Amino acid sequence: MIVPNREWRLSSVCGVLAAAALLLLPLSAAATPDQALAASRAWRAEHGAAILRGFAELLALPNVAADLPNVRANAEAIATRLRRRGAEVELLALADTPEAPPVVWGRLAANAAGAADGAAGGSAGRAGARRTLVLYAHYDGQPVDPAEWTFPPWQPTLTTGLLQDGGEPRPLPEPGEAIDPEWRLYARSAADDKAPIAALLAALDALAAAGVPRTADLLFFFEGEEEAGSPHLERFVDRHAERLAADAWIFLDGPVHQTGRPQLFFGVRGYAGFELTVYGAERQLHSGHYGNFAPNPVEALARLVASFEDEAGRVAIDGFYDTGEPLGEEERQALAAIPPFEEALRDELGIARSEGQGAGETGGGRYAERMALPALNARGIAAGAVGAKAVNAIPPSATASFDLRLVAGNDPAAMLDLVAAHVRRQGYHVIAGEPTREQRRVHPKLVRMVRQAGYPAVRTAMDLPIARTVTAAAEAAAGEPVIRMPNLGGSLPLYVFQQRLGTPLVGIPIANHDNNQHAPDENLRLANLWYGMDVLAALLAAP
Repeated sequence: MIVPNREWRLSSVCGVLAAAALLLLPLSAAATPDQALAASRAWRAEHGAAILRGFAELLALPNVAADLPNVRANAEAIATRLRRRGAEVELLALADTPEAPPVVWGRLAANAAGAADGAAGGSAGRAGARRTLVLYAHYDGQPVDPAEWTFPPWQPTLTTGLLQDGGEPRPLPEPGEAIDPEWRLYARSAADDKAPIAALLAALDALAAAGVPRTADLLFFFEGEEEAGSPHLERFVDRHAERLAADAWIFLDGPVHQTGRPQLFFGVRGYAGFELTVYGAERQLHSGHYGNFAPNPVEALARLVASFEDEAGRVAIDGFYDTGEPLGEEERQALAAIPPFEEALRDELGIARSEGQGAGETGGGRYAERMALPALNARGIAAGAVGAKAVNAIPPSATASFDLRLVAGNDPAAMLDLVAAHVRRQGYHVIAGEPTREQRRVHPKLVRMVRQAGYPAVRTAMDLPIARTVTAAAEAAAGEPVIRMPNLGGSLPLYVFQQRLGTPLVGIPIANHDNNQHAPDENLRLANLWYGMDVLAALLAAP
């Protein structure tokens, strides 16, 4: 495991000092980051047990996107919690698509004194609001196999640490009981993605209790089918675009950096996919009778797959790296500032070498630089059988499945065109449907390419005012410089917000990097919940 460079800890001493600091806050003025953080820390020092119990209640609601009744129960529970804090809330639905989980939309006006100070978008002219922010999270979770979990996935269980490190179950704390920030809460969606919702609710409570004014008009957009691929997201955004006018979208999703340090992301990679099927004889053949005569599609596919990359991990498709937008100076400086951690990561992953080591022109072996490049991944091969099911036969076809991770400037359709051109250069005749007998007879190298529609990457410039505001809030909460990533390695359809609304995007991950996201025994380290509470308090009250 990678050891975090910094621990976010809470003590009774900090709570006392935070409470004392609040006495110095004039209620008619905007707060400083220190005052917002003091409010957050004082609140959880006194109410930490209640925060955890409220979070556990939310986690106890099953939330697989396909389970519409339970997903609606989640949406209602979140809406109720927002209304208790003064927000105007509505569950947005698509009348002609009743199977679409609702979006929890809400509005909570700023309560800071003074007029807007030059916000570029939705808050201009509104007294007290320096900016309008849309806070995004999703409340649905991945499907589960309860047999693979140590504890039932929707029975939130607090432990004294990571299970593999000897953590033991313990009861939720009682009011006034000390809370160890290294405790873990195990449940589906504990990290992905109900943690930010719990942190937000606690941050709102803390600011209100201390009289710290919020300087941002807030809009809430909590999605209920992100883990199912957000199939209705574009329609929700198009239909409710006027309700979503803002200066920036803040995405509350994802884990902190692999070093354990907080990070911000200013973009995500795009996505496209494809499958290739190579053909041999029309039927399965005895390998003894036909092994030196009939071509083997497994061997042909293996050679084709191998042609996509060299041994260092550089994609060998002509033009693959040509259309990516180069990083700006601030982005390059942000990458250079990330401390080396690749050797520790290789050790954690149990690999001797990572892709790109020694290939400097395509990002070298640095993790962050590799994430700034488009990537091609062979995600699976299917042909014949192995092990106890293996037979001495030549299969009639072999299929490989791939995903592409795209960077800003890459067009998904054009990138798939590059793939198809590369396959043709290997001598293949490329078709889109099942081959006819005539095509099998005419083309000795025949491949079917099935394209999967994707979406482009997005990236926000790190030198925008909102980027600097979010960075300042995160660094105040962390107490040290945070890692800034031009884009995450993963893909999300955030282009919908950027293209449809023209609004910059910034991501604030809070979950621990070892949270078992999408896997059995998903968990959240409590120190990360406290960090999320702090960073949101600092952002919502930012000058």
